[in-house]
Amino acid sequence: MRTWVPDARNFAYLNWKQVDALPREKTLLVLGTAAVEQHGHHLPLATDTLCNNLLLGKALELIPAEVPIYALPPICYGKSNEHIGFPGTLSVSAATFMAVIRDLGASLAAGGFQKLVLYNSHGGNTSLVDVMARDLRAEFGLRTFSLFGSPGAKFDGVSEQERTYGFHAGEIETAYLLYGTPELVDTTAYTSNYIARVDEPELLKPEGSSANFAWLTRDIAPSGVMGDPTAATAENGEKWVLQAARGIADRLLAMYAFEPKHGV
Repeated sequence: MRTWVPDARNFAYLNWKQVDALPREKTLLVLGTAAVEQHGHHLPLATDTLCNNLLLGKALELIPAEVPIYALPPICYGKSNEHIGFPGTLSVSAATFMAVIRDLGASLAAGGFQKLVLYNSHGGNTSLVDVMARDLRAEFGLRTFSLFGSPGAKFDGVSEQERTYGFHAGEIETAYLLYGTPELVDTTAYTSNYIARVDEPELLKPEGSSANFAWLTRDIAPSGVMGDPTAATAENGEKWVLQAARGIADRLLAMYAFEPKHGV
């Protein structure tokens, strides 16, 4: 799998003596959580993992060299059962996903590390990441943080419809990969589907409200796309990636420096 993580920030490129020399109480480790799943006719199965690595890698380039922040090898497989039935989707159960994170947290805690970030780029993992951040804190005393998506990216020019319901393989993900891996984007195979319309508000929402309905991709999108990729450009992809990278870097630095304030 391609990586944009600088070699000097790649935890798995260290030997154990180098790891042993790290300041355990300060070092911040970042675990990417993503997916390998269908992304329509035009994007690769690895889209979520590639986007995760692209954004994180560009963010780590902005971290001062003296700050010990490292990327762990990502968890490429996620809870993707919303896409089951589409060829190529590789999904793990919620229990398996959480067990892997729990076991990795146990390993890091046994090694004396105290700070872990779960950086997620797949919507199907979001609730589980929140659960595991709390569980790792409770079971192992790890100072655990969760980080999602593209903080800081403005997405200038993206329509309200696409911002709201461009869930999957739409303009933003397509723009990211047109910038990062253009050879993997088939621009002749765009399709468009939406799960809901902003101009037709309904009482029940697909997510993010007080009353949601459960959905599977095949209920909505025969092609597997939920959004409209046709407006995507590499130029916007680069702009948004760099904006997100700055936002991620700022948040990683805040996590590195974080000290809980009791009674404030």
